[in-house]
Order: sequence, then C-alpha cells, then structure tokens
Amino acid sequence: MSAAHVLLVDDDDSLNRLVQQYLRDNGFRVSVVVDGNAAINEINHNPPDLVVLDLMLPGQDGLSVCRQVRPGFNGAILMLTALDDDIDEVAGLETGADDYLAKPVRPRVLLARIRALLRRREAGRGLPQPDFITTSHLTIDRSNRSVTVNDTAVDVTDAEFALLWLFAEHKGEILSRDEINKSLRGLEHDGYDRSIDLRVSRLRKKIGDDSREPLMIKSVRGKGYLLTP
Repeated sequence: MSAAHVLLVDDDDSLNRLVQQYLRDNGFRVSVVVDGNAAINEINHNPPDLVVLDLMLPGQDGLSVCRQVRPGFNGAILMLTALDDDIDEVAGLETGADDYLAKPVRPRVLLARIRALLRRREAGRGLPQPDFITTSHLTIDRSNRSVTVNDTAVDVTDAEFALLWLFAEHKGEILSRDEINKSLRGLEHDGYDRSIDLRVSRLRKKIGDDSREPLMIKSVRGKGYLLTP
C-alpha cells in the first residue's frame, strides 16, 4: 500500500520543517504550501488523502479554503486554530473541516489525529452499501452521508455526521467524552477540551433537539451522552 499523502498548509517555516520531517519519519508522504490560493490549486489538481490547514494564511484564510474545496474534495481536513478559540473551532467544523487542533502543535498529538481521521475515512469506504441506522426520530444513512429528522433532510458537516453515526451505533448506550474522543480523534479526553460539547450543541441545533430538554441526544450528568433509540 502506498504511503498516505498529507498536504500541510501553513506559512510558519519552522513549524513546516518540524511537522514535515516528523510525518515523513512516520511513513507519510508530505507536501507543503504556504498560502491559501496555492492550497486551493493543489487540492483541486493533486488531491491528497488529508489536509492540515492553518486558519490564518496569506492570500485566502483557512476557512475560505475549506469552504471552496470541500464540495469536491473527499479527503479529510484537519484545521489548525488559535488556542482556546471556540469561534474558530465552530467555524472550522461548520465549513467542512473534519477535526481541529489548537496551536501550538505537538507533533505526537497531530500524528494521532491524522491517523484517526484516515482510519475513519478508510473504514467508511470499506463498508457495504447501503448502510443506515434509524431511531424513533432519525434516519442516518452512511452510504450517502445523509440525515433525516422525522422525514425532513438535515444538512450536517462530515464532523457532525461522524459524531452522530457514532451515537447511532451505540443508541441507548451512554458514551463518555473519553470514548467519543478516542473513537473520533484517537486520543483520550483531557478534561479541558470542549470540542465534543461544541459538536453536540451544534448537532442538536441542526436536528431540532432542544438543548434544555433534549429528546434525541441526552446528556447524562457526570457520564456523557446517549442517543435515544
């Protein structure tokens, strides 16, 4: 099997050298571009398996790049955001990023996220079609990545779909934040990362689930979340 191709999009030369060498040492093929316009051109003409995309770029910023390439790009997008900036995290996921990682970047953590995203994409390609799960309110179809709520189609991002599918696979079971984080991001929950809660909040809004008294995605105090059957 050929090495997975990672495109690193960042204008920080020292970070690029560090990450590029680290990923190559771990078996990846790595390309680097340093501005948004070049990133769009590279993704469209030489699509990688995964893009590591910084939010702040010369030319066009990471959100603009993600928004433009996402409709035609089937690979994974990992967004690099400002530290502890919930707005950046939400915006990145909403424009089609599969996951985000706050700077400063730790190469070991980046590697774990990349591997988790590539495993998730590969698993999705290998499943028989059609492949769907239903609950009393939802129909979730992995063959075309569609979600319907009481027969009404709902538009969700890839990251939101991955979370909802994980809940659906375990409907009626409580999933801890640690279990969710390990499944979707390849790492244990550190107690401070709010990404799971942010995704649940946005997912509830999209499927019309009242966060104060949710009927579909319930919070279980001190334990995690569950999707009602």
